[in-house]
Amino acid sequence: MFAYVVRRLISTFVVMVLVGVFVFLLLHFSPGDPATLIAGDNADAEQIESIRKGLGLDQPLLVQFMNWSLRVLQGDFGISVFTQAPVINLIVERLEPTVSLAVTTLLFAALVAVAIGVVSAWKAGSWIDQVFMGGAIVGFSLPVFVVGYVLIYIFSMQLKWLPVQGYTPIAEGVLPWAKGLILPTIALGTSYVALIARITRASMLEILSQDYMRTARAKGVSARGMLIGHALRNAGVPIVTIIGIGFAMLISGVVITETVFNLPGVGRLVVDSIAKRDYPVIQGAIIIFSGVYVLINLLIDVLYTLIDPRIRY
Repeated sequence: MFAYVVRRLISTFVVMVLVGVFVFLLLHFSPGDPATLIAGDNADAEQIESIRKGLGLDQPLLVQFMNWSLRVLQGDFGISVFTQAPVINLIVERLEPTVSLAVTTLLFAALVAVAIGVVSAWKAGSWIDQVFMGGAIVGFSLPVFVVGYVLIYIFSMQLKWLPVQGYTPIAEGVLPWAKGLILPTIALGTSYVALIARITRASMLEILSQDYMRTARAKGVSARGMLIGHALRNAGVPIVTIIGIGFAMLISGVVITETVFNLPGVGRLVVDSIAKRDYPVIQGAIIIFSGVYVLINLLIDVLYTLIDPRIRY
């Protein structure tokens, strides 16, 4: 297992290097002079030259990359062009709403989707299975912003049960914090639930058709024991895999969800930075999002070995 983890760590490092190269070149591949793009249309030559020197754009490309990489490794993503604040500080200030939304969505999606997938597999072909899988198709087809606006209209504007927009820090109370996250979590998690539920159902159906499951049924093992004790554990690898792959969908959905529900998270920061062409902030956010995604998938790869000890590739 140690060698397997080491190989995965090496591949993770390679992936992050490639992400770093891409993010660094993002500024230089943009059409036109990066300093002119950042300065805007009304900047004079002196301001453009000042920005160019400030970003180190007057140095050779390789030197720029090495300096930028060293700063990133130390947690220094540069200075925001517009706020003149360190990028890492801007991201940390916006981190709580994004982490809260991601955690609640993951919990919501995993718990609901696995339950739906298990029940659908157990009742395969029944009206319960058809209702769940039909709902999964609809849920996966609906864009996040459509689900968000429908939820706002029903539960906030008509029933007035939940706030329309905004975020309450958890330090100001768990209940206000939770109420503000219910609609964003459902909006973001709907497509995620649909995806995991369908994979769970397919994996469970394959396991339930195995000979040892028929033997367990013949020996009088209860339905709960068969589903939870035997089938779900053996179907765990595909389910965990899709949770990890779906995390990329979750990250992209966070940006849209935070915009719809006006949550002051990292996603909103990215949208505002793109509109202002604040490249240092965009680069910092991409590096952090990519790092989290790679780490999540590394943890899932390690989790494979705990679910199925035969995995050592």
